[in-house]
Amino acid sequence: MKKLLVLTCALGIAQPAMAGNINLGNLTGGQASFRNVSEDLGSALSYKGVVPAESMGITGFDLGLEVTQTDLAKSAALWNSLTGSDFSKLYVPKLHVTKGLPLNIDIGAFYSAVPTTDIRLMGGELRWAFIEGGTATPAVAVRGALTKLSGVNQLSLDTKSLDVSISKGFAMLTPYAGVGQVWVNSTPDAATGFTAESFTQSKLFAGANLNLGMTNLALEFDKTGAAQSTSFKLGFRF
Repeated sequence: MKKLLVLTCALGIAQPAMAGNINLGNLTGGQASFRNVSEDLGSALSYKGVVPAESMGITGFDLGLEVTQTDLAKSAALWNSLTGSDFSKLYVPKLHVTKGLPLNIDIGAFYSAVPTTDIRLMGGELRWAFIEGGTATPAVAVRGALTKLSGVNQLSLDTKSLDVSISKGFAMLTPYAGVGQVWVNSTPDAATGFTAESFTQSKLFAGANLNLGMTNLALEFDKTGAAQSTSFKLGFRF
């Protein structure tokens, strides 16, 4: 478990190909390039719960270190002009917490600061398991979430999402899957010459949570728009 914790932290700080701040003034390719960057950032920075659909109950609590890796499907070739570095994947480390509330409602939030960049990100979710689930039946939940980018002087970006997920526990292992929609607003500084982009992206995700008592592991695969993400979380869930 200690090795896994070290690996999680290492992934969070390992951005060997990404350095420097985002400078939209250096972006080539016109408005189409800005749209491609916005779509990939919307995918990478949108909310990823990395939890099953079932509610944790009023005493439930989930705290974890999380890393999300996103393949930059549309804009990988553009990031050299944006930051001065070539790379095809964006790593976003997060501190993520979820708390159970009454009536099968859970609330969650995260904070992220991407090392060697000016990217800061926070987000939150409200999830309701309207089908509680049990020994023989799965849980089904609806979730609303939002994220907000900060720290990038030339770009304001936020996402809102709505999804439905299903999960069924088998002893310590709980697989889950879901589908949803993400709304992205990407607004550049007027001095860059670009105009704002607002669009929606479809979302598919699947994962599994393994609870080992005092240690909890979760892995989630997500496809939002054209970009694919993998999230790994290590922490505590009870």
